[in-house]
Amino acid sequence: MTSTTGYADSTFLQQIEDKFHYKQELAKHRSEELFGVFNQELTGEERLLLKYLYAYMPIHDLADYNGNFFLAHVRRTLATRQALPWGKDIPDYIFMNFVLPYRVNNENIDDNREVIYHELVDRVKDKSMVDAILETNYWCHEKATYVGTDQRTVSPLTLMRTALGRCGEQSTLAVAALRSVGIPARQCYTPRWAHCDSNHAWVEAWADGTWYFLGACEPEGRLNEGWFKAPSRRAMLVHTRVPADYNGPEETCSSHPWYTEINLLGNYAPRKTITIQVVNEQGEATPAEVHFQMYNFAEFYSVTTLPTDAYGQVAFTTGYGDLLIHVRNEQVYGFRHISVGDADTFTVTLQSEPSEHEVFEFNMVPPPEIPDKSEDRMTDEERQANDNRVQHGTATRAAYEATFMNEEQAGELARKLSLPADRVWTVLRHARGNSHEIASFLESCTPEHGEWPLRLLESLHEKDTQDTMIETLRDHLEGALPYLHQVKDEELFATYVLCPRAYYEMIKPYRAFFQANLTAEEKAAYTANPQQLADRLANDITLEGRIDRYNGMITPVGAFQLKLADRVSRYVCFVAIARSIGIPARLEPLNTRPQFWMDGAWQDALFHQDAVETPVEADATGSVVFTRGEGDQEAAYYLNFTISRFEKGSYRTLTFPYGEKDMYDKPYEVLSGDYRMTTGTRLSDGTVLVRQTFFSVQEGTSTSVPIVFRKEEIHVPVLGTVTANQWELMTAKADLNIPEQGIVLAWLDPEREPSKHLARELRELKAELDQWGGRIALMVETLRNRGEFKLEGMPEHTTYSVDEDGGALQALLPSLPEWNGQEYPLVVVVDHQHRIRYQLQGYKLGTGSDIVKTVNNMQ
Repeated sequence: MTSTTGYADSTFLQQIEDKFHYKQELAKHRSEELFGVFNQELTGEERLLLKYLYAYMPIHDLADYNGNFFLAHVRRTLATRQALPWGKDIPDYIFMNFVLPYRVNNENIDDNREVIYHELVDRVKDKSMVDAILETNYWCHEKATYVGTDQRTVSPLTLMRTALGRCGEQSTLAVAALRSVGIPARQCYTPRWAHCDSNHAWVEAWADGTWYFLGACEPEGRLNEGWFKAPSRRAMLVHTRVPADYNGPEETCSSHPWYTEINLLGNYAPRKTITIQVVNEQGEATPAEVHFQMYNFAEFYSVTTLPTDAYGQVAFTTGYGDLLIHVRNEQVYGFRHISVGDADTFTVTLQSEPSEHEVFEFNMVPPPEIPDKSEDRMTDEERQANDNRVQHGTATRAAYEATFMNEEQAGELARKLSLPADRVWTVLRHARGNSHEIASFLESCTPEHGEWPLRLLESLHEKDTQDTMIETLRDHLEGALPYLHQVKDEELFATYVLCPRAYYEMIKPYRAFFQANLTAEEKAAYTANPQQLADRLANDITLEGRIDRYNGMITPVGAFQLKLADRVSRYVCFVAIARSIGIPARLEPLNTRPQFWMDGAWQDALFHQDAVETPVEADATGSVVFTRGEGDQEAAYYLNFTISRFEKGSYRTLTFPYGEKDMYDKPYEVLSGDYRMTTGTRLSDGTVLVRQTFFSVQEGTSTSVPIVFRKEEIHVPVLGTVTANQWELMTAKADLNIPEQGIVLAWLDPEREPSKHLARELRELKAELDQWGGRIALMVETLRNRGEFKLEGMPEHTTYSVDEDGGALQALLPSLPEWNGQEYPLVVVVDHQHRIRYQLQGYKLGTGSDIVKTVNNMQ
């Protein structure tokens, strides 16, 4: 295409120009690195598309990447559009929004387009668009499969190196792969499920004028299929984010100045548009900010936030479940629990003060289950063909994983370097496809520095060992060790000086840079009084928190050079500089405040001169002590309770460790202020019995707060009975003797995320299931026996076996209340009288808890 007129109307072109010039001004301290490329000879199309990328670029990309990278990306994308047959048929607005963007979500970016294109193009170039999408997903399956990880999203090339990632990373890879061959694609997701405690991300791809969905790295034989299809029919929101002022045909659910969120719920679930009317205490309509919140992970999470109009009204399209509507206007706020199906308009009243010493109880009910229509199911032929391709992909990935360093090689390296073999194997096992790089680092640095290279690796997050290279590791090792004598306490040094990780930023070299860019006088002054470093950064780095969707992503060097950052990234920069000159520093874990170690205690680093946002001052602290309420339900943070602090009209959840259980009867230092405790009891149908307790913490005092749960009435019905003849047929196919306590039968599809979730939950509930003492028989049908399944960490009486040709399952089927033949896992609890007491098919987080409740109450 030689003309730019087909891309947009004059209004949109002017928006691009205006926002491009705004970004130029914001990034003036890196002007040459970013904008020097415009001095090259560019076509009109290249110039427009490059300006478009800059216009909507997040601050962290302005800070951490250079113009040559973005120009090369534009040229590669245009060349792909010309090279592949469908390029000419893609409308310009689709191309700009869903092919051109170099970023999918919050991953660190790399040159994946070039790499993936050359791997994939010959497999798709002669296919239809639909078949090319399917083939791309088979390629993605060969590269990666599911595992739960932390919230940092790795790049597509890192995921290809490690072969494991969570759904957000798998869908990032799949979108990147599709765009690499010129196919429009977008990552879409439900920010939170209503019926269970999790979320999920998948992919939509455009072919011949239609958007289709697919499970990333989990291929099916046709589009608009996936294990998440049934759960998505219970969603309250499915959306995608477009980094632009989007003017496509879809409904928007959030129109941000720098990106647009598109509401895709209508592609998946029944939906309804509701109106929220905000009024003040006198009943007068009042403008406000409206948070549409769902219960998930024991907190109320805002799935979207929208401003009202001047009359206090805002509309939102959502599913037929329950929401908590939280409204705020400066320091006044209000909330109301609603059931979407009850009305078209809901009124919420703003109040001047937060609730204090009150308790509220209500039920959060998810949308109902909607069964598959039989005509929508894949045929046996389609499923068999897909199973064969999946099995081939699993074998391809397994062959690649066999190149990772193994335990024997790790032991040899440990002996050579006189290091503990178990510790060396742990870091190399975590590093996976990066294990040879990590081994080279140990081999080159251990002779000179002893155990410290290993301790540096151990200080990192598990995922960090997968995409951190020797150059970066050397910078942090050699930049930190000269300060060991200054800190003296080795544990303090290892955790808060040697370790480069402060938050969830990408780890890059920074110590040599800061050590070279600070004078000896500055280093001495900051070491004597680290508050002076905070004062400098408050003056030098301007806050800009209105553009980026994610905070804390700018690298320390990027923030320092750009002189512009969001608040968390500026805090990370403080921690990095402090550690670079031997000052122990951290982000305080509950409230993400920057702190430094001095006089035997953590001190807050105060930023008094924030240019854009309200200054953060030293806050008074008190303490909270959790006590055990009535009943015997165990409290676990983020699993069934959280506490949140009232700040600027809304509640911010404190970040205690996920799943923390040992929290009773000991003081936790927190900021003084008003708090809300949320407890939830999740029922098997997805409903949550919610209890909210409001309390305050005064400066210098201790507040005792009981953790109280609403009680669930547990009834374990008899769903059916397995006849003696059926059981005889089953045991002929598998060893299924039933102990007195009963048996859990589970047929898995081990390559799929739902089965992996079930296995994880069984491991997490090992103590409870061991106490029950019954048997857990995990099985896989022959055609789904695609790889090794590890029993490590499983409850004591767990077995895993192949159900040859599905014979045991076929013998059981006549006794099952229902079975659609296509969704896994299938979980059945049978008591010692051969009665079926529980059945679950398909995806449902919390199945492990359901099993525990069933086996403990079925007698």
